[in-house]
Amino acid sequence: MVTVSDWLRSPCPALVVDTAGAVHSMNDAATSLLQNEVLPSEWRHGESVHVADRSYAAHRVDNEDGSVTWWLLDQTDLLLERDRAALLTKMSSALMTSLNPERCMTVVAELAAAHLADEALVIAPQSSSGHPVTRCRRGEAPTYELREVDVEEVVGLSEALRGFPPVPSRWIDPAAAPEWLARDGMSIVVTPLPGHGVPAGALILIRRDKAFSDDEEAFARLFASRAGVAISAASLFTQQAAITERLTRDLLPPVLRRYAHVDLAGRYRAAADTERVGGDFYDVHELPDDRLFVVLGDVCGKGLDAAAQTGKVRTAVHALLQVVTDHEQMLAALNQALLTTDESRFITTVVGTVSPVDAGLHVRLTSGGHLPPLIVRSDGTVEAAATRGTLVGILPRIVTATDEVVLAPGDSCLLYTDGITEAHGGPLGDEEFGEERLRRALTACGGMPAEALVEHVHMLAAQWVGGGEHDDMAVLAITAPRRRS
Repeated sequence: MVTVSDWLRSPCPALVVDTAGAVHSMNDAATSLLQNEVLPSEWRHGESVHVADRSYAAHRVDNEDGSVTWWLLDQTDLLLERDRAALLTKMSSALMTSLNPERCMTVVAELAAAHLADEALVIAPQSSSGHPVTRCRRGEAPTYELREVDVEEVVGLSEALRGFPPVPSRWIDPAAAPEWLARDGMSIVVTPLPGHGVPAGALILIRRDKAFSDDEEAFARLFASRAGVAISAASLFTQQAAITERLTRDLLPPVLRRYAHVDLAGRYRAAADTERVGGDFYDVHELPDDRLFVVLGDVCGKGLDAAAQTGKVRTAVHALLQVVTDHEQMLAALNQALLTTDESRFITTVVGTVSPVDAGLHVRLTSGGHLPPLIVRSDGTVEAAATRGTLVGILPRIVTATDEVVLAPGDSCLLYTDGITEAHGGPLGDEEFGEERLRRALTACGGMPAEALVEHVHMLAAQWVGGGEHDDMAVLAITAPRRRS
């Protein structure tokens, strides 16, 4: 039972309103708080009452004599924590929309300026061109720039960029801040943006009308911890994407040069539409006397593992060409290299040496377990090169047979992987494209330039497969240019 003395001494403001709506009595807490500024007649049970920058929930208790006792429960801190939790949730959702570091910095600066300060700056660690700096004033669009920043000019900035705990705002004199920061600020907070193992930068908050409280500084650090993780994740993603892009470029077949004496073109398509690299490859290397060394191959398997092995094979061929250009010796050395490599995959390959001659092009072709190249004459005749050999990377010794052909002007030599001939599709979706169908299609390609020839073959294979699964596909065409009259 609550006694009169308990009611009067309660730290919770309370007042009694009689049946006429007049205040009958108040306890000491209510007298100190209200001072007759708030009229009970305007209140509703459970609603919020704002007095002296604080928020109270009004709770009504009906008394036996018809009067009403109003209890005011302070909910300021509760509402503040709710708003802060909502802000952190909003920030997390906003930062999840982008893995771009600059965009993340912009979002952090916008949120900080809108909810924590009059102005916010996000400063990333120094790059070769300076510190990336995003600045946002409340109600204005953010700006981004790369600038030279003397971190020692701002108290705590050097430490924050290295991930050390922030210094209290009361230690920072806004009047001593450099001109690029803010000279009209009343209070400045500098706090680190912690990242994944390394600092993601620093957050600077500026107020012009009042100082930061200890509680506000603590929340700024909590805000910064969420922001730093997001910026760090975006930076790591960007770095890894750049590394992946560079490695992928090295694994992809090269862009072929133009030569006066030979027309070359190549096409490549990985097995999965979501991947750019796989186990098929081709390369063209320049030799003395205007000769070219061409190689096309297929590593057992597909996907990233096959692509990694493809990179090793291409590197090995490039290195071996410095000491040997003979086909049989090249394939034997490559076979030995694959046999001595841990967890290596066997390959099929065909190598060729292209030399300009008076009649057009002289081409030597040697297969290492690969499909024989097809010779497409300018009149539409199609014939297979008489070369064969054992797989590379399985047996201690390989056996090969080399064929030599002469390409007259308009003739082509087509090197291709089994991703073309073994492509399943057609009307019922389960029939192989097949070598015979490829040969028939090539009869209409006599005299085509190399670029048109490989484009036509790839188009046929793609149409045959449709939306179905397929293996890696690679095509390389060597064409003797027609002579100008």
